[in-house]
Amino acid sequence: MRAGLLITVLAVLLLGGMAHGAPARKPVRPPPAVADLIFTDARIYTAAGPAPAEALAVRGGRLIYVGSAAGAAAFIGPHTRVHRLHGRLIVPGLVDAHIHPLDIVDLDVCDLDSRELSLREVAESVRQCLRRYHPAPGKWLRVHQWNPYANSPDPEHPSLRAALDLAAPRNPVELMGNDGHKGAYNSAALSLARDRSGKVIGFSSRTLAGPFASFRPLVGVDEHGEPNGEVNEEARATFGTSTTYNDLEKVLEAPQRIAARLNAAGITAVLDAMAAPEGLPVYDKLYASGQMTFRATLAQYYDPSHTRTAAGKVDYERLVRAAVKVRARYADHPLIRADFVKLFADGVAEGNPFAVPPTLGNAAMVDAYLQPIFAKDAAGHATVTGYVNTASDVCTEVREHPASYAPATAVAAFMAANGYHPGQCALSNGVLQHEREIELEYVRRMHLAGFNLHIHVIGDRALRTALDAIEAARAADGVMTRDSLAHVQLTRPEDVVRTGQDHLYLAYTYSWALNRLDYDMTLIPFLQHVSGNDNASRHVAGSAYEENTYPFRTSKDAGAVLVAGSDAPVDTRDPRPFVNMAVAVTRRAGADAEAFNPRQAIRIREVLDAYTINGARMLGRDQDFGSLEAGKSADFVVLDRDILALADEGRADEVGGTRVLETWFQGRQVFGPPAH
Repeated sequence: MRAGLLITVLAVLLLGGMAHGAPARKPVRPPPAVADLIFTDARIYTAAGPAPAEALAVRGGRLIYVGSAAGAAAFIGPHTRVHRLHGRLIVPGLVDAHIHPLDIVDLDVCDLDSRELSLREVAESVRQCLRRYHPAPGKWLRVHQWNPYANSPDPEHPSLRAALDLAAPRNPVELMGNDGHKGAYNSAALSLARDRSGKVIGFSSRTLAGPFASFRPLVGVDEHGEPNGEVNEEARATFGTSTTYNDLEKVLEAPQRIAARLNAAGITAVLDAMAAPEGLPVYDKLYASGQMTFRATLAQYYDPSHTRTAAGKVDYERLVRAAVKVRARYADHPLIRADFVKLFADGVAEGNPFAVPPTLGNAAMVDAYLQPIFAKDAAGHATVTGYVNTASDVCTEVREHPASYAPATAVAAFMAANGYHPGQCALSNGVLQHEREIELEYVRRMHLAGFNLHIHVIGDRALRTALDAIEAARAADGVMTRDSLAHVQLTRPEDVVRTGQDHLYLAYTYSWALNRLDYDMTLIPFLQHVSGNDNASRHVAGSAYEENTYPFRTSKDAGAVLVAGSDAPVDTRDPRPFVNMAVAVTRRAGADAEAFNPRQAIRIREVLDAYTINGARMLGRDQDFGSLEAGKSADFVVLDRDILALADEGRADEVGGTRVLETWFQGRQVFGPPAH
């Protein structure tokens, strides 16, 4: 043992002496890795810091350098492709944090393309589709991208039902609202509604007072109490038509069209905001084909009301098991994850000013909807001539004795005496999608199972309910997941503060924050008093509507994390990220348009971060993408204009016209002409 110790000591001394006597050597630094690609002579918004870069280097699908042109030159080898962009702007691949990817592809279907049409024009469009697609008598015609926020009537087309009856007397017709919440049907279709047992009983004044009474707030009626063709939200399921927007079999034929549309918009990651189990084969086939050029996080959707037991109880355990199974299916998938679940807190707030009585919105509100009295102006737009005093003795009498005011003769006499329909004495605060107890328990169960919640909220009571549910769920297990709220349209200041305190991600569709006459008249008069329909009456500075609708700035200042969601195909199948960015900054539809409370606008870099690094953080993937930094995936977009400079120069309206020149995903060009 002593001999071994002596040898060791001598060796240490010898090596130490040699090291001491030998000249010091500088450590040899290995040469930088040779890049596959270099992009230089660019302006690069990295979303990782205030200073822009001018070059980036890619190797093996990942970024190995982001910085100066001189620094990037060190990575050039004999086979490196160098792309000079002559000052073009590069931004990280965009993240659409609320979209319905399976519904954004164009199919050969009857499509109204979200045009603002009168009822006469709707009827003519349906006739043209019948001539083109030739459904056999009795077969359904589904009409896509119907814009429910225009549709002015005339004596020959007084209601949606009447217009569709004239156009299609032999076929059931379904107009599918471009908002995903509204539908319109002719008499042939209305007669096919089924009750819970599957029996065909149809929608009528009788069934709305009986088996379909729970759907009464979701079904529009005429002055006689008969359905006027409007059927919204879950009431549409009574017709047994598909709950998905596009025909999944047709989408499954060529799922690469989803990737192509996303990449053309510069999008390289998405949250599928309503991923139903039947849509999973589309993703599986797309990935298996090698053409899935984006990452997808699935917000799994299960309707709690569809799992009620014989005793009427929601089977939460069944819902959780289903969600856990799908999450496990994609746990190790390179491009797909399924760790979110989707819940609707309510529906939408828009009503129909042309119906008699006007249809109210169904979004859940703290205060009751108002009851405006509408007329049409000379141009056919809705205008307000007064308001019903729902607290009056007359309205109290109507509510206490509704049967007395149901017959047509009684309705006519009432309208002649009072100037409005007795149905306008109704009081409504809208409805939650599910009872409050179900909303809270569903969130708690999914939270305990480790899921992130993604909740649709429109009305202020829905927002409050969603916040209560998330806070209670977090208190139950002490875990803060990456929970998010979509839309956040109508709010209360105290609840906006809570979104920041809870560190929630808010997925705004920024292009909805506009000043638009026909749309405004479906909403604002039901929430606050309007006289006529001019802009000054609709948009009153400092009013509750103006200050608290789509509160981009105040929610960000409160500490909420802004992300961006197109909600496509709502309004349009095009995700149009740059239109969203332009409106986020300007709150208007163009330089000549009136702005909708510009105090709620955000800056261009804030909305660009919403579309990049913030979206990646919400999805829990910010270590892999969302910003342009060495080590991250080479996901980036080359634009035809410098959107940062435009906004800085006060020309943010021009951002909306931006075109994507190239999209790169994992170091591979997936959109645009081949780079040279």
